[in-house]
Amino acid sequence: MKICYFNDGRLGVVEGETVYDVTDVLENLPQHRPPFPRHDVVIANLATLLPKMRDAAADAPRFAVSDVRFDPPVGNPGKVLGAPVNYLAHQQEAEADPSTFAEAQVRRVAEIGLFLKATSSVVGVSEGVTVSFPERRTDHEVELAVVIGKQGRHIAEADALDHVAGYTIGLDMTVRGPEERSLRKSVDCYTVLGPWMVTADEFGDPSNVALSLEVNGEARQDSRTSELLMTVPGLIAFASRFYTLEPGDVIMTGTPDGVGPVVPGDVMQVAIERVGRFDVPVK
Repeated sequence: MKICYFNDGRLGVVEGETVYDVTDVLENLPQHRPPFPRHDVVIANLATLLPKMRDAAADAPRFAVSDVRFDPPVGNPGKVLGAPVNYLAHQQEAEADPSTFAEAQVRRVAEIGLFLKATSSVVGVSEGVTVSFPERRTDHEVELAVVIGKQGRHIAEADALDHVAGYTIGLDMTVRGPEERSLRKSVDCYTVLGPWMVTADEFGDPSNVALSLEVNGEARQDSRTSELLMTVPGLIAFASRFYTLEPGDVIMTGTPDGVGPVVPGDVMQVAIERVGRFDVPVK
């Protein structure tokens, strides 16, 4: 199933070119009192909500995909984790351009570890990216984003995919400079997710999925997740050694080669196999 939020918080099911408004199923969510959960309550209750969403879609109000504004498909991620230098070709292009990529940071994810992105940087594809530092270079980085569905710590790699709720398109936008990654990648709107989340059962095996990015129709990035240095299960297992993973947490799996700058007025065409293709404006 493809699940989205649209038009300022409406919950939708996407089938083909139609969005079905199933917001009323959220009445089935449990009520919480302090201490409030750290996780996303919709993702945490997804198993219960999915059949209700299927039933509700039959008689739900309908909207054309082209007519709605897509919000992030995860409403309340507790944390967003990034995987630096997780494609060999990206490592090679970074090593060849030391003026752009700091030498100390061009090390593989297994060596340098993961980094955190501020949840305040998360936006939907319809909002797009606003360049906050026009005097500096802002780069695009398309990535498969993994949405955690079940809490876990010290997760075995063999069991890792059992903890996944779904997958979505991710843009890990980056302003270049000397600061730490987590700062430069946490600028408002520099974590783009969407347009919807494809549930894990529909998405299937994430190990060989095509992903690409164009800017104004010019091909920039084109690869497959089979080129990941640390696989999706490996990333989940690695992350869970340091953090308790919670429903709604997002793992950005890393970007392939072809990273490059964007400027206001550009339009990024991002695509991931089994999720879809969408335009993301740069403002």
